[in-house]
Amino acid sequence: MVSRWMIGLAALAASGLAQALEVVATTPHMGMLARVVGGEAVNVTVLAPPDRDVHYLQARPSMMRALRSADLVIAVGADLEVGWLPAALEGAANPGVLPGRPGYFEAAAQVELLQEDVPADRAHGDVHPAGNPHLYLDPVRMAEVAEALAGRLARLGGGEAAAFTERAHAFTTEVEQRLPAWQEKVAGASGAILFHKDADYLLRRLDVPALGYVEPLPGIPPTAAHLRELVRQHQGEQGVVIRSNHQPARGPEFVARQLDWPLHALPHEPPLDADMQAYFALIERWVDALAEAR
Repeated sequence: MVSRWMIGLAALAASGLAQALEVVATTPHMGMLARVVGGEAVNVTVLAPPDRDVHYLQARPSMMRALRSADLVIAVGADLEVGWLPAALEGAANPGVLPGRPGYFEAAAQVELLQEDVPADRAHGDVHPAGNPHLYLDPVRMAEVAEALAGRLARLGGGEAAAFTERAHAFTTEVEQRLPAWQEKVAGASGAILFHKDADYLLRRLDVPALGYVEPLPGIPPTAAHLRELVRQHQGEQGVVIRSNHQPARGPEFVARQLDWPLHALPHEPPLDADMQAYFALIERWVDALAEAR
């Protein structure tokens, strides 16, 4: 079957006219990359609000409508959206953007993931056997994804290839220029207790220890016994407690209060219409919080 985007590209070639690609991103981070790399050659729709936990969304008719007219879907991947994206794609009935087609792109498939090969066993919590999907708080990995995305957009967008590559390179260069200052700001930081393993990539990039997690296992609510043990392990040490805005406050507040550590509730996603500067501003907020872990 000839997909809709192939027909569209053929029509463009025949007419010599430029037409923006319809890109659907699953999360604001992915939407940001689409705008950064695609520029005016893309129209971007983001499916997940920035203040929601992407693990637990449900497929909605509005998602299916957006996917039905998409030329390209940009997902985080590694099963982050497994609870709703497959159902939304099925309901959209757009074969050109199904997994395995040129119109489907996963960020996680472009980079090396942390915590790969974890057994798909509920005894280990809500695990992702393909690896930790929360790569988007690592600017270096996001730059790698941007470079790969430029190639995919070039495949779909014809004459924009050089512009896609140039914009991806500009993002990579900006990351390379900012990274040393971020690393210097957190140098010597004692570490952080997180709610979930959603900032592991950033901590690893900045060489800041992850001291523990409010969740005893990924996706499992904390028990009083787990929180007391977390406090016992780090009594007398220095650090910081960080949760994302959409995560419950009670457990992190207890741990921070008992340890007398700074507590931060930070956005996990940039704004819905984020550009490159909004993404870097988000990273700056996390870096500033981690810098208090002294």
